[in-house]
Amino acid sequence: MESSATPRKPSSLFNGWPLLGVIAALLLAMAIAIAAAMPGVDGMRMLIRATARTSVLLFLAAFLASAVWTLAPSAATRWLRANRRQLGLSFAVSHLIHAFAIFSLSQADPALFAQLVMPATFVTGGLAYLFILLMSATSFDRTAAWLGQRNWRMLHTAGIWYIWISFVFTFGKRLSQGPFYAVMIGVLFATLALRIAAWIKRRTGTPAPALH
Repeated sequence: MESSATPRKPSSLFNGWPLLGVIAALLLAMAIAIAAAMPGVDGMRMLIRATARTSVLLFLAAFLASAVWTLAPSAATRWLRANRRQLGLSFAVSHLIHAFAIFSLSQADPALFAQLVMPATFVTGGLAYLFILLMSATSFDRTAAWLGQRNWRMLHTAGIWYIWISFVFTFGKRLSQGPFYAVMIGVLFATLALRIAAWIKRRTGTPAPALH
């Protein structure tokens, strides 16, 4: 999720707003395919797991975009930095489908839903979704300008770190369920290390390369 400072990108299916459309279409196709292959509660649970994974991958792509460009400028990191806004909004689409799957499960099997979801999750998860909503709404030039640079930065900084912490707790409490969750915890902390390294590089006065 990005402000109006994002540089212009060449027009193609893999840049800018067309990229968001492509990713959203792929996410919807995945959801439809899972629902068709596994109708009922099993399919809902599979979709919840699948969208949790697509969400964290898209989030981390946006989370790391500026850091990897600062640390290792290249064509790939330039693309990542230039499309950070669309990757952030793609994360929001993925997590919207995730929320729909959770709601569907709560309606299809309330007893199982109550067993799987702790009451506190409604508060912590609800706050995460509030941040996602506000960050998405202010990821457009007009709304970012309306909010103002200082307020925009405060909102997006608080939101992105809250969501990062939410993923750490979500995967951390499932460590006993398999190695995937341990790997994801390692990935999350590796992204934190990269963000810190990029911050140190900027603080020491090494200028980030210009985007062309």
